[in-house]
Amino acid sequence: MKQFNTLDDFDFENRTVLLRVDINCPLNKKTLELEDDNRIRQTVPTVRELVDKGGKVVILAHQGRPGDWDFASLEQHAAVLTRYLGQPVRYVDDLVGEEAVAAVKELATGRAIMLKNVRELPYELEKKSMQEHACCELVTKLAPLADYYVNDAFATAHRSQCSLVGFPKVLPSAVGRLMEKELTALASVFEDPKHPTVFVLGGAKFGDSLRLIERALDRGTADWVICVGLCANAFLHVRGYDLGEESIKLLESELTPEAMEQARRLLREKGERILLPFDVGVDDGGRSDVLVGDLPRGPVLDIGKGSIDKFSKVLCNARTIFMSGPAGLIEREEFALGTRELLRAMVRSNAFTLVGGGHTVGEVERMGISSKFSYVSTAGGALETFVLGKPLPAVEALKACRKA
Repeated sequence: MKQFNTLDDFDFENRTVLLRVDINCPLNKKTLELEDDNRIRQTVPTVRELVDKGGKVVILAHQGRPGDWDFASLEQHAAVLTRYLGQPVRYVDDLVGEEAVAAVKELATGRAIMLKNVRELPYELEKKSMQEHACCELVTKLAPLADYYVNDAFATAHRSQCSLVGFPKVLPSAVGRLMEKELTALASVFEDPKHPTVFVLGGAKFGDSLRLIERALDRGTADWVICVGLCANAFLHVRGYDLGEESIKLLESELTPEAMEQARRLLREKGERILLPFDVGVDDGGRSDVLVGDLPRGPVLDIGKGSIDKFSKVLCNARTIFMSGPAGLIEREEFALGTRELLRAMVRSNAFTLVGGGHTVGEVERMGISSKFSYVSTAGGALETFVLGKPLPAVEALKACRKA
């Protein structure tokens, strides 16, 4: 049974649609101009489908947060969306005032407008329930003017904020195409994967990695977990390998007594399914590959070439692969080897492949291989929340609307 509505469930002809998107883009710190418009491009299919179906589309979005340097107007975002959509998207510098209300009422069929940054409203960032947010001015002013609410902002789905959870309480609501794709892809990996399933985990948050490993192995979601990067270094340290003082400094904040004990227990109980590198790339005035039993002459900054070969063979035999977090210090060319080779192995496999995490996704894009993966997730906090099995408030709101 469907848990939430999609765009296929409603007739948008001559209907007003409030569309929440996530077009929070990287800006140039000096000029505040957009440096990467990928998130705007990602939302185009939903906007285009709604206008092509005769909808009157009112776009709600944010950029940055109050007090941060990248808290900025959405005017240039509307201009970029105009270019990709191929028709004007008028920017309205208002949210709940007379100008916004008039713009929504006057909106023509098959056209779209973008209202100002929703985080201009002080209550937008407040953590409240659906019911509480439904009483906020943004909802009480705009909902009566609309027929439907569509949420296509998966990257913010882990937040319980007004524009994300307030409208489903009072309007028929659906997921947009981007959020639908994201949730479908995640379900293919974490809820009903084809086996064997392999998780490749790097990144800097060892505590989160431990929780994900335990959950995935306990539930039978993953058959193997390959640990790389700082996650692997932490496990190697727990196993008693001397990685050198410089390597341990990079891990200090993550190696809490609780994390150390959990890691020891995981290795003791499920160690045969947790694959660690047996050699590493160290900085010795350049890259050198050494066995983990040898004292490194410099910080450990990548997995070794032998481990790359071993892990690549595991990936080639998988049917589902999830990778989050780089295998090494990808900012330095010689230590990007592990990350790139594992990504290439994923591409060569016949598996369903999902990549997430900002650094990993950035490397995929630099390599120009995004289209070769089954799905590349641009979500950060929402992805982390989902993989750890925690509820996503924005998705729960859409589910509640479906049940109502």
